[in-house]
Amino acid sequence: MAAVLLGKLLIAVVLLMPHAVVLCSFPATLTLERAFPTNHKVELSQLRARDRVRHGRMLQQSPSPSGVISFPVGGTFNPYLVGLYFTSVKLGTPATEYYVQIDTGSDVLWVGCTSCSGCPQSTGLKIQLKDFDPSSSSTASLVSCSDKLCTLGQQNQDSLCDAQNKQCTYDFEYGDGSGASGYYVSDLLLLDRAGGDQSGTSNSSANIVFGCSTSATGVLQKTASAVDGIFGFGQHELSVISQLSSQGLAPKVFSHCFRGDDTGGGILVLGEITEPNIVYSPLVQNQAHYNLNLNNIAVNGQKLDIDSSVFATSNTQGTIVDSGTTLAYLAENAYDPFVNAITSAVSQSVTPVTSQGDQCYIVTSSISTAFPQVSLNFDGNASMILRPEDYLLQQNSMNGAEVWCIGIGKNQGQQTVLGDLVLKDKIIVYDLANQRIGWAQYNCSKSVSVSTNTSTGTASVNPGSIGLSGSARNDPFKLMTTSMMIFLVLTSIIHIVPSL
Repeated sequence: MAAVLLGKLLIAVVLLMPHAVVLCSFPATLTLERAFPTNHKVELSQLRARDRVRHGRMLQQSPSPSGVISFPVGGTFNPYLVGLYFTSVKLGTPATEYYVQIDTGSDVLWVGCTSCSGCPQSTGLKIQLKDFDPSSSSTASLVSCSDKLCTLGQQNQDSLCDAQNKQCTYDFEYGDGSGASGYYVSDLLLLDRAGGDQSGTSNSSANIVFGCSTSATGVLQKTASAVDGIFGFGQHELSVISQLSSQGLAPKVFSHCFRGDDTGGGILVLGEITEPNIVYSPLVQNQAHYNLNLNNIAVNGQKLDIDSSVFATSNTQGTIVDSGTTLAYLAENAYDPFVNAITSAVSQSVTPVTSQGDQCYIVTSSISTAFPQVSLNFDGNASMILRPEDYLLQQNSMNGAEVWCIGIGKNQGQQTVLGDLVLKDKIIVYDLANQRIGWAQYNCSKSVSVSTNTSTGTASVNPGSIGLSGSARNDPFKLMTTSMMIFLVLTSIIHIVPSL
C-alpha cells in the first residue's frame, strides 16, 4: 500500500512541475504547458468551446454520416425475361456508371476491364455496357500483395498474389462452371444517400477495393442478360458492405425488396429496413455463405416427413440465402416429399401433368386458391411463408388454361438454395452486426422506412427500376427467344454460387 501511495505522489509531483524529466531508461525532457494560465479565471463558455473543437477532431477521425446509402434496382426473377436482379454503381474519377448483378452468394464487387477476354460487349437488357479503364481514372491505383485486404482475402479464397508483379489478383469459379479472373483496383465509389430527414438525397464517395476482370468464361459470356459484372454482398472483408462498415461510412446491415412482377426493379439499401412484421433467424456461424438452419417444411400446415439431418449444415449441405440464384433448389432427399405434398393438396380444378420430367399443372382457376401454402420453418421460430407464386413458374397456356410447373428444382446433393423465386416480394434484411437474417412479405412497389442510426430515426426510400422510361414501361426488357429461354432454364439458373 505504501508503494502505491508513493507512486501516486510521484505522479502528482511530475504533473505539477513546469519542467519534468521523464523517469525512464533513456534521457528525454518533456515540457508541459497549460492551455489556460493559472493566474487567469476562465469562463465555462471558453472551456465548452475548446471541448467542441477537440470533439470535432474526434468526429472527423470516426465519421458517422447521416442518411441511408441506396442503389437503384433493375431486372426480374423471371428467367424468360431476365433471370436476375441488378443495380448500378459509379466508379472512378470522373465517375462512370456500371451495371452489376446483386449477389449475396459471393463477396467481391467486380466489373469487366478494358481488353477483357470473354466479357460481353452487348446485352439484351435496356442498358449500355462499359469497360472499366484504370488509366482513365485519376484516383485509381493497383492493390499490392502486401495490402491488408489482399492478405485477408486470401484466407477466404477471394484473392491471390501474383508474386512476379506483387499484385493482388483473383480467379473465381462459380457453381455453374463459369468464371472470372483479374486484378484488384482501389478507387472511389460514389454513394447516393437518402436523407435522414426525408428531405432528399445527397452524394458522397468512399475509397474501396474492387475487381477488374480481364477474363470471363461460361454463362458470364452470354449476351442475353449480360451486365458489366457482379456486386458481391457477402460478409467477408473484401465485400463492399464490410469495407464501408470498417470505414464508418455504413452500418453493417443491408436490405433488399425485389418486385416479383415482369416490370421488376425494387429497393436495395445499405441499412436496415424497418417493418413490424419482420421475423429473424440466426445465421449459422463460420460458413462461407449466408446459411440458416432450416428445421422443417410444412404444406398446408402439415409437416413433411423429411429426416431433419437432410437440412443440417456442413461443408456440403445446408440452406443458403442467395440472390444470385434465379429460382430455388431443395436438397435431393427433400424434393420428392415436397412435390408429392403439393400435388396431393391441389384443388380439383388443377390437372397434374409431367413435362420433360418436371411436375407441372394445367390450371383453370387462380393459383392462389388452387394451390397450398408452404412454410419453411427456421431456427428462432421464424417461418418463411411461400405463396403458390413463390414456388411455381408459369410455362405457357393450353386451350385457355395456364400451365404452371414447380419452380423449385432438385439439387443433386443435400444443399438447399433460396434464390430470387422465393426472395421476391419480400423485405430481406441481412443484419451482419447481429448475425441474423430477417424477412417479411411486402409489396416492393411501395416505399420502405430504413433506420439511419441517427437522431432523425428513419429515411424513406422509394422503389425504382433501371431503364424504365416512356413507352418502355410496358416492355421493360427485351423478350428472349425460345432457345435463349431453354438455355437459361437448363444451364444458368444457379449462376452465381461460388463452388465450395
